[in-house]
Order: sequence, then C-alpha cells, then structure tokens
Amino acid sequence: MQFLVETVLNSAMASASTALVVVGLALIFGVMRIENFAHGELYMVGAYATWLVGTSFGAGYWVGFAAAILVTGVIGAAIEILLLRRLRDNPMGALIVTIGVLLILQTAATWFFGINSNLLVDAPVSGVVSLGGFNVPWHRIVVIVAAVLILTALTVVLRTTKFGWALRAVAQDKDAANLQGISIGRTSMSAMALGAALAGAAGSLMAPIVRISPFMGQPVIITAFIVIILGGIGSMEGAIVAAVVYSTFFTFVSAYFDTTIANIAGLCLMLAVLIVKPSGLMGKAQKV
Repeated sequence: MQFLVETVLNSAMASASTALVVVGLALIFGVMRIENFAHGELYMVGAYATWLVGTSFGAGYWVGFAAAILVTGVIGAAIEILLLRRLRDNPMGALIVTIGVLLILQTAATWFFGINSNLLVDAPVSGVVSLGGFNVPWHRIVVIVAAVLILTALTVVLRTTKFGWALRAVAQDKDAANLQGISIGRTSMSAMALGAALAGAAGSLMAPIVRISPFMGQPVIITAFIVIILGGIGSMEGAIVAAVVYSTFFTFVSAYFDTTIANIAGLCLMLAVLIVKPSGLMGKAQKV
C-alpha cells in the first residue's frame, strides 16, 4: 500500500512540474507561434540558479527559487528582443535560433559547472509527514502546492488583467490586436519572459529531487512536446489536462514496469489520442 501511495504522490508531483513547463511552452507558442526548443534548457537554468544562489551562496532555497524565476525570465525576454523579434515572420528561422540557444545554454552550463556536475539542492523542508499512516516526503508536497498556486495565479492574471487580455488577444488574432493598439513586440516579449519563468520555476522546484546536470533539460523538452501535442497545440487548459494524464500514466507504467516501457507506452498513448481526436484532448479542429 505504501508503494501505491508513493506512486500516486510521484504522479501528482510529476503532473505539477510538467504542467508548469508545458503551460509556459503553450503560452509562448500561442502568442508567438514559435516552437521554443530551448525551453528545456531554461528548466535547467532554473535548477542551476537555485543551486548557485540558494545552496552555494547560502541564501536559502526560497531566495534561490526567486532568483531562478528572475534569471530565466530575463533570459526569455532577451531571447525575444535580441533574436526572435526580427524573425517574427520567419518561423523556420526562429525554430533554428531556439535550437542554437539550446546548444549555447548547454555549453555554458557544461563550461561553468562541468559535464558531470550532478549537483543537488537542499530542500526547503526536510523529512517526511505522516498522512493516513503513510510517510510522505515534505518537498513533494511543496512542489504540488507551489505549482497549483502558480498556475492559479497565472489563470487569474490571464483572465482578469489588461496584461492577460493583451496576451489572449494576440494569441487569438495578432492583426486585430495590433489594430486595437496592442504592442505585438511588448506582448511577445512578455509571453517569452513569462513562459521562460514558468520553466525556471519548474526546474527550481525539482532541483532538490533530481540531479542537476547540463543535459537535464533534454527529457523535459521531449515530454513537453508530447504533452502539448496530446493536449492540443496552443491550448493552456489542454496542456494542464494532458500533463496530468500523461504524467500519471508514465509514472504508473514506470513504477510497475520500467522507464523504457513507459517511454514507448507514452508515445503509444499520444498516437492513440491523435487517431481518435487529431486536434488533441482540448484542441480545436481546424477547418480546411
């Protein structure tokens, strides 16, 4: 029974962290129509920033968490301003640029921290808590609660503020939004910064659980693209639902079989959903 409880908790934690990454990726694609292949490396940067500020400098985990969000947000804004803005009408060029950013961030992390750094961040709350007679690690609860709070706050911002309305307007119809006086450049920069910050937050939350390395973002971006296709490209609600479905499925298959089988089964799940509903779980069918 303890094993089942741990598996359920791990699936909830994986769902929470994956949702943060995928919602950020969906936000960027929705506003900018760009597949950001460097998104996994922003997750990695968030983890390293947390270790550097929180553990190495001794400022504490939550200061490191704030630093991760700030650093990745600034990097995201810089990528949009310096690289992607002039490629707004060249999606293939923008895609290639994000692959270049991926390689730059990986190389920089390898140069600064070493190829096999495998660093580990101290959790803000150590030990376990007893829930219904079962021992549950505190930090897994922290990851779930923090992700829920962040996604709830993001939903409120997108639905009730002028900033959120601008993001949604550009995502729905860029030309109409421009005619209404919404700055496409500023909105795109904000979307990139916010999406990057969400990836950084996910990396920071998972830093006390996973080993930090320059290549930790690779499986994250693969999972993110599977989930975003599964949920429906550009749909943030679909991204959250798909993150929960895929992460729960993957965690249980990994627990009862192994990771290789889980990877294959996850791809089969995506293909099965696309056969039944090509637009994804919550994507809108396109008229041709």
